[in-house]
Amino acid sequence: MIRGVGVLLLLAVSAARAQEGVFIAEADAPKAVFRGADVAGRDEIVATPARRTAVTAALGGQVPSMWEEHWIVFRVTRAGAPAGRAIVVEEIGKHRPITFVVGLRPDRSVEDVAVMAYREAYGGEIASRRFLAQYAGKAPGADLRETSGIKNVAGATLSVEAASRAVKKAQAIAAVLDAEASR
Repeated sequence: MIRGVGVLLLLAVSAARAQEGVFIAEADAPKAVFRGADVAGRDEIVATPARRTAVTAALGGQVPSMWEEHWIVFRVTRAGAPAGRAIVVEEIGKHRPITFVVGLRPDRSVEDVAVMAYREAYGGEIASRRFLAQYAGKAPGADLRETSGIKNVAGATLSVEAASRAVKKAQAIAAVLDAEASR
């Protein structure tokens, strides 16, 4: 009997750990969200206090769940023409950060989203193509709440919310960078 309980406990721990992992290396991130595209460049954008204030304003006053020291932004092309940017961002799931790469077209609508690293024991189903495909085509300002078109994943509500926040955050970062470039 005790041995059976031990085996069940081991299986439960193994299943929880199977949710965690690094799925995409930074170098592979742009091609994960812009299939068949070329990477034209990689920039590290320092998340200065002024930029953080501007991103918060672009988010309608909503402060992200965490601030990175810098944002990794890849410039992406297809057949020599600008295809958009792949922006690496982190948002808190239930307890720990989840690293996302968000592919944004030049108009800041979503090309695709991928989970680069998942650090929670549960909710890793958000890394599935089936879930993440819901974000494709979402424009800045789109309602990304579960009640408005983003289907939840049972048992992963906080991770789903983190994915939606990551998309909004990447769109806000892109808006701030566009505003800086136009000055």
